[in-house]
This record gives sequence, C-alpha cells and structure tokens, in this order.
Amino acid sequence: MITLLGLLVFLLPFAVLQDHSYITIDDNLEAEFAIPYLLVKQKVALDYDPTTVLPAVMDGLPRNAARSGLNVTVGLFEMLPPWAVYLVQQALVRLLALVAMYALLRRHWLREAHQKAVAAGVALCWALLPLYTMYGWSVPGQAGLLLAFLELRRGPARWWHWLLIGSFPLWSIFAFVGPFVLAALGLFVVYDWWQTRRLKARLVAGLLLLLGVYLVVEWPLFYSLLLAKQFVPHRLEFDMRRITPMGLIEGLRSAAQFFFVGQYHASRFLRIAVLLAVGVVMLRTPAGQRTKQLQRFGSWLLVLVGMALFSGFYPQLVAAVQTQVPAVGAFNFGRFHFLSPLIWFMVLALALRDLPVRWQVTVIGLQLLVGLGMNAEWLNNLRELAGRPRAQEPNYAAYVSAPLFEQVQQTIRQQTTLEPAQYRVACLGFPPAVAQLNDFYTLDSYQNNYPLSYKHKFRPLIAGELAKSPMLQAYFDAWGNRCFLFSAELGKDFRVGAFQQRVVQDFTFDPSTFRKLRGRYVLSAARLAQPAQSGLRSVGVFSRPDAYWRIYLYEVMNQ
Repeated sequence: MITLLGLLVFLLPFAVLQDHSYITIDDNLEAEFAIPYLLVKQKVALDYDPTTVLPAVMDGLPRNAARSGLNVTVGLFEMLPPWAVYLVQQALVRLLALVAMYALLRRHWLREAHQKAVAAGVALCWALLPLYTMYGWSVPGQAGLLLAFLELRRGPARWWHWLLIGSFPLWSIFAFVGPFVLAALGLFVVYDWWQTRRLKARLVAGLLLLLGVYLVVEWPLFYSLLLAKQFVPHRLEFDMRRITPMGLIEGLRSAAQFFFVGQYHASRFLRIAVLLAVGVVMLRTPAGQRTKQLQRFGSWLLVLVGMALFSGFYPQLVAAVQTQVPAVGAFNFGRFHFLSPLIWFMVLALALRDLPVRWQVTVIGLQLLVGLGMNAEWLNNLRELAGRPRAQEPNYAAYVSAPLFEQVQQTIRQQTTLEPAQYRVACLGFPPAVAQLNDFYTLDSYQNNYPLSYKHKFRPLIAGELAKSPMLQAYFDAWGNRCFLFSAELGKDFRVGAFQQRVVQDFTFDPSTFRKLRGRYVLSAARLAQPAQSGLRSVGVFSRPDAYWRIYLYEVMNQ
C-alpha cells in the first residue's frame, strides 16, 4: 500500500499540472509523439496498403515507415487528447511495471515473508526509473516477460503467462527491444535445455508466441522493407565514422558510461546503489565463502561489462565493416543495453537478500534518490509547481502553443483562403513536430525511418547552410534523422525560444527546391535579417505570453 502511495506521489505533479506538465522534449515530443497523433488524425493507423502515405509529413511519408496501428500507444490517441495520452500512458506503464517487478521478486528472488517490504521497495524503485514512457513496456515490461518465462520453466502454463508474453509486442518498440529480448530468451531456452537435458515445449511455445505476435504487429514494417521493398530507408547512408568519435579511449569512455550510468533511451540512472549493495555483501561474507558469492554476482556483472563494451565499441565495429557491407549500419545491433536495467535490478535483489534490514533500507533509499534525482521530467514538474520553470524547458502547453499556431493558420486562411492541407511548410529553429501537432503539413520532420530518395530531394534546400558548417553537414549527410531546415548561425539549437530573440543574418535557402517540394511557407523561431535574399517575404510575426515561441512567417516568392 505504501508502495502505491509512493507511485501516486510521483504522479501527482502530472495530475495537477495536466497539459501544463513538462514532458521530455528531446527524442520524445520532437520525435515519438506527433506521428501516432497524425496516424489517428488522418485515419491511416490501420491502413497498411503499400501505397498509403501520411500526407502531413515529408509531403507523404510512407505509412508503413511509422509505428504500427496495433500498438497500444496509437490506440490511446484514438480515445484521448495528446497531452492526456502521455499522462495516462505514464501512469499505466509505471503502475504495471511496479506490479510486474513485485510479482517477479516475490515469486523468485525475495520469496520469504519478511522480504515482502524489500520486494515492494525494489519494485517502487523500478517503477520510478527515468523512462521514455512513449516506448511503452519496452524496458519496464521486461520484468513481466521474464516472470512469464520463469513460470513456464517452473511448471504448467497458466493463462496469464501467455497474456504477458502476447501483450509485450503490443506495447513495445520492436527496433529497440524486439530482437534483443528474443535473443536473450532464446539463450534462456537453450540454457534450460542444457541444464535439464530436455527441451521444454512450453518455453519454445512462449518464444514462438512472442515472435509471432511481433510479426503480426510489425508486419507492415517487415513487409515494406523486406518483402515489397517499398522504399530504400535513409538509414543506409548512416556513416558512423563521421558522427561518432573513434579510438580506444573513446570506446572505453562510452563503455564506462553504458556500465555505470546507462543510456537515456533505455533508462539512465547511476548504478551506485547496486554496486554498494554488492560491495557490502562481499565485505560481510566470511572469507571462506567469498568465492561462491563472487561467482554468483561476478557472472552477472561480467555480462553487464560485456554488454557495455559491445555497445561502447559498436559504432567502431560498424565503421570497420561498413565499407564492405553498407547495410550493416541501418539497424543498431548495439541496443542490447536495453536489457541492462533489468539485469542490474536482478543483481540488486540478489544482494538485498543477504543484507540486514538497516542496509536494505539504506540501499533502497539511495536507489530511490538516484531514480528521482536523475528523472528530469519529474524534477522539471516540481519546478513548474513551484513557479520556477527552466527557461529552455517549456511545459507541454507552452511548447505546442496551440493558440499561437492557430493565429498563424488564421492569417494564412484570411490572405489565401487555403487550409493547412493545401500548402506545405518547413520550420526553422524549432522541431517540425510542433507544427505537426498543430495540424500543419510539414516538408521536414524528425524520423527514424524514411525514404532515402526524400533525403536526397530535401538536401538541395539546405545545401548552402550545410556548406557553411562541416558539423551540420556530417550531422545531415551521415545521419539525417533530423531532416530539418538548418542554419549555420543557429547550429544545433532546435529550440529557439521567444526570449532569446535570435536573428539569422544570412540564411542560404533554395526557393526553387522549396517550390518543387510544394513548399509555400517557412515558419521560423528566429528572425531572418534579409529574407528577400533567401527568396522569401515576411508575412507576419506572432507571439503570445503563454507561448514558448515567437513565430516569424515567411512566404516563398514566385519567380
């Protein structure tokens, strides 16, 4: 009960602030949020025809390049406004994560009656980890998946075992965890066979169920890329040598970060509490029994070290073979680190089992402090409640700025009678997702997967600015997920707030390419000092006290 109360306290700021909650922006609001909204808004969530496109994105992003319509997150957008989707998903993901971890610990590692409170404390720590909850159960749901397979291994299957396994693909991101979870569970099945000398049919069936549901859920992606070859993904041009520091020191530094802190997509938290628990256990263990303890913890720590080294050096491994096999960089096989948070918590549970109560309380308390202290979303919401938000971290309402962008649309409507679907825009100084959430049709976007041909069509539009900045040139040519308007003067500042009053003195822009792409307006968060030299004319300036942005509206001039 106290654990649930702790979770409610964590969620309370979101419930109070509602659409004025701070929601993680980087790789989240700017990337993962707008597309599910648009799939529902434009009624193509379940339309898997190879010719179907998402018209509001990149002048027609292939629908099958976006998230599956069978994903739970997409379903929530059918029922709730966007900000509410995020808050509801946040609450559901964390609540179910707490329940799954508690059940896992009570069934397997903390089974004694006096360990109930310890299991509850660890489960709360798990539920409050810094997470990209837009990824659903990708990380926190692994506890439930492991529980199901451990139960299948132990004895006859029950209905909820199969439910846990079958539901995981419906609420996770295949590219982030699918292959790695399948590989890890495959090794688990092989290990069980090696130990028992017999292959358990129910374990194989569980693995096949997981794979089968993934195939159903992600069929549009598999079909479009592997069978129909609907488009060539832009990821084939990834060049790790240009975007990742190379060398032994850089690899070791990256590996150390993966081991001690983790990666932010897969939950970034300092592993100090777990290492403290293991260290105290080793110190308290009699000398004659330390070898056994070292083997118990050492095997898992070695797995974690191996995963960290692999992920840390993975870009260099790709770079070494990419010349011979260009496609190797298109999929990130270094994401085994998405499994590491669960393994760290397994080690934590094993260590806590051998500690006295005072040390259990200390370690769990420390882990809670680490989890909350590194949860930027929660901390920023406390600042929102206190009336002291960070200047460059706007809340959802200020970030989306719906009334401001409605003024922009209304001005265009009054001058041209055109609706948003009848013209295309591009954005400078702010993420195109903001415009997409306000129902603009954008030529630019932050996409993890889109046609390489579109990248090549878009590049002449920004070629002049890329030529001014080798950093931006490598950023686009060797990566390109952010297919944005760039300015060498702004660099990678994709969040130019109204308070910054940025002015771009020389904006090199190709208006003819813009017109070929059906572009008509540039929405800029920075003022262009000489728009006419860029083939643009100023239409208006828009600002509101409740908006994070000041928008300068420019129209491309006809030749």
